[in-house]
Amino acid sequence: MDTEDRWINVDPRTKKLSLRFRISGFSRQFYLSTGLKDTKRNREIVRSKRDAIANDIALERFDPTLVSYEFSPAGKDSKFKAVSENKPQYQYNILELWHRFTDFQETQLEQTTILGRYVYIKNYCDRLPTLVLDEAATIRDWLVKNTGNFTARLILNYFSNCCTWAVDSRLIPDNPFKKLILNKRRIKVDESDYRAFTLEQRDTIINTFESHSLYSHYTAIVKFLFWTGCRPGEAFALCWDDVSKDCSKISITKSCNKYKILKTTKNNRKRIFPTAEGSKLQQLLLSLRAEKRSSLIFLSKSGLPITSDLFKPAWTGYTTKQKSGKSYRYMGVVQELAAQGLVPYLKPYATRHTFATWAISTGISPDKVALWIGDTVETVLRFYCHPNVVEAECPDF
Repeated sequence: MDTEDRWINVDPRTKKLSLRFRISGFSRQFYLSTGLKDTKRNREIVRSKRDAIANDIALERFDPTLVSYEFSPAGKDSKFKAVSENKPQYQYNILELWHRFTDFQETQLEQTTILGRYVYIKNYCDRLPTLVLDEAATIRDWLVKNTGNFTARLILNYFSNCCTWAVDSRLIPDNPFKKLILNKRRIKVDESDYRAFTLEQRDTIINTFESHSLYSHYTAIVKFLFWTGCRPGEAFALCWDDVSKDCSKISITKSCNKYKILKTTKNNRKRIFPTAEGSKLQQLLLSLRAEKRSSLIFLSKSGLPITSDLFKPAWTGYTTKQKSGKSYRYMGVVQELAAQGLVPYLKPYATRHTFATWAISTGISPDKVALWIGDTVETVLRFYCHPNVVEAECPDF
């Protein structure tokens, strides 16, 4: 085919011209019937239409419904009027607006949020039955039918926020998702999210890690999490520059997510965690410093920075799928102990709850615990034990 006539095709049966093309970001091929016979003059008309579509694509104003580009053969004025009357009022579809909204939000939000939430929703756009804003209700119905209540509500809320921004930016006249927001379904809170291990269970987990043939390497970080109440992401980001020379003070100022991107702590609270002289925690850090291998304190077995994805197999386990289609499940340390009935299965974040709960139980005031774990006193009182406590130094429990 002549490069001048790219996209232009001829129906072998009717000898009529048509346009077929693909656009990055759309899974389907676009087809536009011209109703014109293959003549020199008609090819010029079709090329003109093709160039207009290409310009709209370059200017990011392409109409995926193709209504704007339909051909109107001579003597068909009534059809032209009908097409004009049915032309959508929105110049952009939801995916195009989402790209623009994401670009804007990148200047306002942390990269972790963009990579996590915004890319996640963009990927859902590729699965929607339509992207046309006039069919917002169809998008809502599809989300309700094909996703859970939380996901559907989340995406619709973000689409509404996106369209509100687009209205303020004068890209569209109104927000078609404004009245389509779903009500939050009342879900009973899973109390296991706030449970802690007993000290005996904690020590069982640590001892099992120490002797495990595959995951003994992660014993140090497991101990650190249990003995400090530090959030896993904060431990992953911890450097030797954050620890005093005698390992008596730990400065916790940052966190690392699964994308290996550093960010501030969850609530932007910087804190100093004190280690008692001669404590198990201080001895652990001193031994790790003696064999220092990098600026990071904790590394994966292969020497890489630890992330939640790398740590999960050691704690929970993982599943592999063979070429035959059969799946195999390999248990992590805690999952295996739970299967044996030795400990309940709780997520790695339970190490934080374990520290806070037993710190309070041993006589530490809630305000000190809140200071050490980087949370509010209200949160500590709400989710951890509430015995009558007195002031005390950091225990070596």
